[in-house]
Amino acid sequence: MAEKDPSAPALFDIGALTPTAPTFMDLEDPEYAYMFGFLQADGHLSRGSGQKGRLTAEINARDIHILYEFQRLTPYYSSVTERIRTTNFAERHHSATWALSALEARSLINELGIPYGKKSRIIRPPRCQFSRPDYLRGVIDADGSLGWTAEGLPFLSFTSASTALAAYLCHYTKKITGTERIARRNTRDQVYVITYGKEQAQQLAEHLYYPGCLALEQKKANAAAIQAWVRPADMRFAPPRRRWTAADDRELLRLGDPAAAAVALDRTEQSCSMRLWRLRTGRTPMPAQ
Repeated sequence: MAEKDPSAPALFDIGALTPTAPTFMDLEDPEYAYMFGFLQADGHLSRGSGQKGRLTAEINARDIHILYEFQRLTPYYSSVTERIRTTNFAERHHSATWALSALEARSLINELGIPYGKKSRIIRPPRCQFSRPDYLRGVIDADGSLGWTAEGLPFLSFTSASTALAAYLCHYTKKITGTERIARRNTRDQVYVITYGKEQAQQLAEHLYYPGCLALEQKKANAAAIQAWVRPADMRFAPPRRRWTAADDRELLRLGDPAAAAVALDRTEQSCSMRLWRLRTGRTPMPAQ
């Protein structure tokens, strides 16, 4: 039998047949992008003495499955524990906590954009390449709501204290739905609450919660359920609002007549009249010349 020539090239690389596992917290990987978004919104990175510290995420025990997914995705030792305690909202709150202490892992997560200590106002989207729909699904799973209003209408909402995160969500969702939202803090809590309803909620749910994605089971089920909603025949469809531009304002002021401006700007006379009043009374700043 002829001996194998050790210098002969292999017919194929057996290693190429084995998928390469993604690097820990490679945010271009959908699962890590989701995990990072979730932890950025609902996790807590704390320092200890010396090089000690922990990254934790505590959620309702009904969603414990997602913490076991985080444990699976983490090539460092991490734990999942449960506890029952009394809170301001319930006498018996059953929660589950995922905890990671490895310094190398914590340092990487910190560099990617999860700061130590209080973070709600300063977190922002990653500055590296990342899987955008998966990252946003993680953020919404942690700090958003998805389901039905009391009137039986589908909705998707997001709450955050971070200006950068709220602005990015508005920017990204406009690309998906064509609907513009302006991030503004509410007066009661000084947080951003951004809500989409009806067809816009359906579009976002379909885009973010695609088949086989990593997500909270309850929200994944709600995302699938609202796809079946059909607008009643007698429900009026309101087109997206057109925002006034500086050029529109200048033309409105030049004409000075709501009826003429309505024709020139393709708007309603009532809209032009109200805008002209707001400009003249100083309730809306004058456009730059």
